[in-house]
Formats: sequence, C-alpha cells, structure tokens
Amino acid sequence: MFTISVLVAVGLGPVLQRYHAVYIGVQWVGALYLVYLGIDAIRHSKEHAESMTDLSGGKPSVAKTIRQGYLVGVLNPKSMVFFAAILPQFTDHAKGHLTSQLLLLGAIFCIICFFSDGTWGIVAGTIRNWLSSDARRLERLRVSGGVVMVGLGIITFVNSLLNS
Repeated sequence: MFTISVLVAVGLGPVLQRYHAVYIGVQWVGALYLVYLGIDAIRHSKEHAESMTDLSGGKPSVAKTIRQGYLVGVLNPKSMVFFAAILPQFTDHAKGHLTSQLLLLGAIFCIICFFSDGTWGIVAGTIRNWLSSDARRLERLRVSGGVVMVGLGIITFVNSLLNS
C-alpha cells in the first residue's frame, strides 16, 4: 500500500494541488468506482461465496502470502483509486507541500493497516473453516461489504460536491 501512496504523492499529488478540477474529477471517479465495486460485490456475492468455500488448496507459506499480498495491493487499481480519491481530502492545500502530506498520510494509513489487517488476518484464519463451511455466510459477508463500499462511494461523492 505504501508503494501506491508514494506513486500518488509523487505523481498525482502535484497535479491535484495545481488543478482543482482534476482533484474533484479524481474524487468523482474514485467515488463512482467504489459504488461500482460495491454493486458488483452484491450482484455476484453468491458466485464469489461458492468459489471461496473450496479449501482443497491447503495453506500457503508465509513468504508466498506476503508476496501475493504485496502484488495484489500494488497491482490492484482499487488501491490507486482509494489513495487518489480519499487521501487528498485530508490534506490542507493552504499549507502547501501536498506531496509530503500525502506521503505522511500514506505512511500512517499503512501502519494502521498493518495492525488492523494483521488482526483481521489472525481472526479470519482462526474462523476460516467455520466461515467457509457455509456459502450463505460468505454470501452475506460479501453483500455487507458491498453495501459498505456503496456507502463510502456515496459519501465521497457528496463530500466532493459540498467542498467544490
């Protein structure tokens, strides 16, 4: 995630600082993409739940898990959209140094994610067998996640309208 944060801060940050219309546009695109992802998660929750109940693959090694997690984070366009659409809302244009602000926010986000995602990973690993034994549970989880993404997209869009 920090790799994406650096890319946004160095590449997109200065553009967002200079061109307010681009800043608003990125927020709108990010908000709409979050809504799309949420709707997609809701619409395909049954298919995703069925594919997640297959436990025949066994447990991957720690190194493989870290490598896959990093690659998924770096190559996932949702990460770029998230950092480009959400983080700039927490910067202060009047104080300048938008790139530094975005790097600091990205670092803080990554530290929080390390502890939060690590905790969720331990919890998920603990309840994996119980959760994956029932596709309906997974389906409800996907629908709930989809609703949250739609909500975040709407909040981001409304926030950008109020601040433009």
